Amino acid sequence: MEQSIKKSTFHTVVVMVSTAVSRLFGFVRIALIGAIFGASGTADVLNAVFTIPNNLRKLMAEGALSSAFIPVLSKSIVQDATGGRARKILRLTLTFQFLVLAPVLLVCVAFSPAVVRLILDFQDPEKIALAAGLFRWMIHYLLLVSVSAVFMGVINAHSSFLVPALTPILFSVAVISSVLLLHRVFGPFAMVVGVLAGGLAQVFFQVPKMKSLGYGFRPALGFGNPDFVRMMKLWLPVVATASVYTINEQIAIFFATGLEEGSASAMSNALVFWQLPFGVFSASITTVLFPRMSRQAGAGDTGGLKNTLEYGLRYLVLLLVPSALVISFLAKEIVAVALQRGNFLPENTLLTARVLVAYNLGLLPVGAFNFFQRYFYARDNYKTPLATAFLACILDVILSLLLKETSLRVAGLALANSIAFGAGLLIMWLRARASLKPRDANRAGEGLGFRPVFAALSKSLAACLPAAVFLHGFLRYTGSWWRDGSSFSGLGLLSFAGAASAAIILIMYRIMKIDIVMSILRREVK
Repeated sequence: MEQSIKKSTFHTVVVMVSTAVSRLFGFVRIALIGAIFGASGTADVLNAVFTIPNNLRKLMAEGALSSAFIPVLSKSIVQDATGGRARKILRLTLTFQFLVLAPVLLVCVAFSPAVVRLILDFQDPEKIALAAGLFRWMIHYLLLVSVSAVFMGVINAHSSFLVPALTPILFSVAVISSVLLLHRVFGPFAMVVGVLAGGLAQVFFQVPKMKSLGYGFRPALGFGNPDFVRMMKLWLPVVATASVYTINEQIAIFFATGLEEGSASAMSNALVFWQLPFGVFSASITTVLFPRMSRQAGAGDTGGLKNTLEYGLRYLVLLLVPSALVISFLAKEIVAVALQRGNFLPENTLLTARVLVAYNLGLLPVGAFNFFQRYFYARDNYKTPLATAFLACILDVILSLLLKETSLRVAGLALANSIAFGAGLLIMWLRARASLKPRDANRAGEGLGFRPVFAALSKSLAACLPAAVFLHGFLRYTGSWWRDGSSFSGLGLLSFAGAASAAIILIMYRIMKIDIVMSILRREVK
């Protein structure tokens, strides 16, 4: 057991470090795009078009399909030591992906102007023409990333994590290299070369490991296979939920492209910064605790399930609240140091920072919402996540329509998202609380309580207060150095402010006896 825990901890660290490196390469990517193409006009088109295949991958790639594929594949590996069932599942899945996506890609290529006009709200005919040309090529990334995600799922199911963890980094490296070396020749289409090269690199990088595990890639038919049927039954309700999010995100991009120039880029750039703490902390906690909740639900261990849920929520609070505070205080400085060079101007920094602050208000709600979603999936409850996602997205659209017409403009779209997921989190919490309520009124201690999480929130806010005072004084003393853009002095000031505020928060956690770093390393949840 001890050896298994140590191995799990090592794998968690590998995923967290690789995710952090991938996010950092993402910063370099958007900084390069901003420096070369600016933060409006062409950059708006590039960012808006790329969101289309990037959002659709959540349905056919690491989102919904993987949520159904991995459990079925893992069970087949355990039950069939020869690996025949697992190899059959892989071949059927790859064939299914191709049969579904090939017609979609053909339609997108043939009718790209109509698709772009439907999904995006650009008014300038030149932007529409550029978007259609980019989309006609970039949409093929959807097939490549879908195959890559299935390979990642297979390798992870065999308890091998290094190759899948490194794979996403290849995409950013390919895009960065292509834009840097080819933009003078191909203009914005240099990003198309990078996106497709990155997609191919993600697939072929994993092929040697797949072959060493005994898998082949020949197409297969026979979709009546029991394992494949089971996977589809799991996939359909999950894809319904994921499609709600995908449609909602595309609606937000549609609204942003109808606002002032630079709005779509500001939204895309802000999300890259927002996703760093979300990906490293929220995704890691969810990835580690989801299998545990699934085992506890299968064993009928309601008390253990409640404890795991409360544990995850407490640590989401203790990690995401400080992250939101520090990034919000340093929003202009972070964006300026990372992006403000070349054609990326101070006004672009201000707009991106405003959007980032609005998104940060939803960092904890979105993280906790996703964690609750996995809790319900662990209990084979797919209706609650779907219904709640639908309600949250409806509220998001309504608020977006109202707030984008105020002085907030594109920041209003981000604020609408934060408010909507806050409301969705409340619904999820109440539903989870009801599902854990003991049937026997005389029994206590099984219902999901507000007290442990509220206590963590109170302590986190108290620990953040000295850091907030420090950041306010530091920024007031050092002045508006962010206006100078990216520089070594700016990087030094930003690094000092971030490190000092993090140290203050960790010291406060230690004083309050919240030894968060050591508890994670010790893996208290066993």
